[in-house]
Amino acid sequence: MNRFMIPLFGFVALVVLLAVGLRLNPHEVPSPLIDKQAPAFSVPQLRDPQVQLSDRSLLGKVTLLNVWASWCGGCRHEHPLLVELAARHKLPIYGLDYKDESTNALAWLTQNGDPYTAIGFDALGKVGLDYGVYGVPETYLLDRHGVIRYKHTGPLSRDVLEDTLLPLIERLEHEPA
Repeated sequence: MNRFMIPLFGFVALVVLLAVGLRLNPHEVPSPLIDKQAPAFSVPQLRDPQVQLSDRSLLGKVTLLNVWASWCGGCRHEHPLLVELAARHKLPIYGLDYKDESTNALAWLTQNGDPYTAIGFDALGKVGLDYGVYGVPETYLLDRHGVIRYKHTGPLSRDVLEDTLLPLIERLEHEPA
């Protein structure tokens, strides 16, 4: 083979990889946790650090676990949708305040509303690490047995809520117990 053909093949391979990468949706980050039991955790609650929020708190109903932080711009963008969803009483929404300052988080909730049933305080990000959090916001949908059925990376949008989450919630709520 001609020694000039090697760079050409390398260039073609690079172009193919880039073309494939450009077609991927950055919000569809594959998670090895889909259809697996949610990782066990126990952290203090943001509003009452004497009380723990754990993976066992998420059992019994279809629930959302929303990983957020007061310093997160995308969290501010999706927050009105979470407030709206909570007002519809569609399902319990649990928060996981990720790598944040509790005083900032509490002030942020006072200013923007609190859609959460309870909020775990993950100051060091250890729970987020177990869940494979790439960055906030991330949202996990769990069935009533605590199995992760869906993960959304990035801010939730109205389209994701209406076209993906709500139909999946409806389906999971009608699954046999």
